[in-house]
Amino acid sequence: MKGVLLETVPNANIVDISHTVQPFDILDGALTISQAYSYFPNGTVHMVIVDPGVGSARRPIVLAGERHYFVAPDNGVLSLIYAREERFSVRHITAEHYFLPELSKTFHGRDIFSPVAGYLAKGVDPEKLGVEIRDYVKFAAPRPKPIDEKTLRGVVLKVDRFGNLVTNVTRTDLPALFGDTPPPFKITLGKGQVARICPHYADGGPGEAFAILGSMGYLEIATNRGSAAQLLGAGKGSEVNVVMG
Repeated sequence: MKGVLLETVPNANIVDISHTVQPFDILDGALTISQAYSYFPNGTVHMVIVDPGVGSARRPIVLAGERHYFVAPDNGVLSLIYAREERFSVRHITAEHYFLPELSKTFHGRDIFSPVAGYLAKGVDPEKLGVEIRDYVKFAAPRPKPIDEKTLRGVVLKVDRFGNLVTNVTRTDLPALFGDTPPPFKITLGKGQVARICPHYADGGPGEAFAILGSMGYLEIATNRGSAAQLLGAGKGSEVNVVMG
């Protein structure tokens, strides 16, 4: 893929955002790109290749936002970009003369997405790549739900490489929890409970599971220099209950 990009635009500055997205996990890919793209310069072209439907009837698409371009399969992996961007257009990539001459059924990242991304980086107008569509695939990320006056139920969205459990609970869901003096609370998750929120990872004690507001803006359950996932026996999809007071 990098070879194709450099053949198309030799002076390209190629940055690997992540190679740790779980295989076939479209939500993980959506979370990863949504948390990274806004830090890149205007005109950046992002390739988001989480593509379990490669070679099938799923469409290759290009999203043109106000500052960035995204090249991806039409499988929902750009869903969180759709939710964040105010103005954008999505096009079905059908201009095959921008593809490699020979297409495999198993490596569209090399044969379709890389050359298209290269031409976008060279200044090709997205309008030349295909017609605009509005029926692109998208999904809403799961939101936490109130169970009663004191309890909010969420879910673990992902487990990062350190074993931190990233939930779908944000500061706006529970502002009191993330204040300077949070009230008493209890978080039940897996086979354990958490009753303390820390400002940083090193503040946690050895073998202690604690809550923290992570860099992605979500409530995380972590442990200092260890895996909270192993400590609590929890993982992606695990139920999280936050009880305030």
